[in-house]
Amino acid sequence: MSHLRIATGAIALTAAMCTLGIADAAEIRVLSSGALKLALTQLLPGFQASSSNAVTIEYDIAASIANRVLKGEAADVAIVTKPQLEGLERQGKIVQGTGVDIAGIAIGVAVRKGAPKPDISTVEALKQALLSARSIGYLDPATGSASGVYTARMLEQLGIAHLLHAKIKLVSSQGDHPENAFQAVASGEIELHIGQITEIVLAPGVELAGPLPGELQSITMLAAGVTTASKAQEAARALIGFLSNPSTVAVLKADGFQPASKN
Repeated sequence: MSHLRIATGAIALTAAMCTLGIADAAEIRVLSSGALKLALTQLLPGFQASSSNAVTIEYDIAASIANRVLKGEAADVAIVTKPQLEGLERQGKIVQGTGVDIAGIAIGVAVRKGAPKPDISTVEALKQALLSARSIGYLDPATGSASGVYTARMLEQLGIAHLLHAKIKLVSSQGDHPENAFQAVASGEIELHIGQITEIVLAPGVELAGPLPGELQSITMLAAGVTTASKAQEAARALIGFLSNPSTVAVLKADGFQPASKN
């Protein structure tokens, strides 16, 4: 992101916050999908400066975050997949009507930085790239990872899962450091890793070879909601409003996120 864009976005975001009418500073605890780590790291200083609210965030895979909220872990805002947030709302863990779509995340393929990037522009090209790779990684579906579950199903649908079995390496989630899931790619142990694009661009030592071809692409929509256990619900609503205002959405889109549908 250019310095000019950051400055312009910060001015617009500060102006947007002035309309929210936050009277008192608060401490807001957020439990978020790790896929948003890069974007939130860039955006939250603007919210904190303009609102005087302090924000602390813990990251994990969305399924783990949803489970933690379900079990009653203290938090003010939860950011998980849209279906997970809707499930938490039905179970009384998210305040009715506070759920807001934040951004969609596409799936892509990572390679070691500087390594040749395979052609994955078509379904057939992707199949050939996977069959030719000496090793393939993705997040273990057993962890509940949306990208891991989808990748396993995709390989079955492509009819090549049995041919790749010996060279597939399932990777565990890294909790608060989702970028660490790509360490084996950076070290050369894994040649191709299929995962969420926003996590790939966050990881050191790796590069995005490209997104999955359109026919195979899967967009995971992340949504935020205020937890019923929150003791700072007004401030939590303000943070969610900040994350869904037009200036923030423009920054998210520039960073590779897919626009959220209107709520």
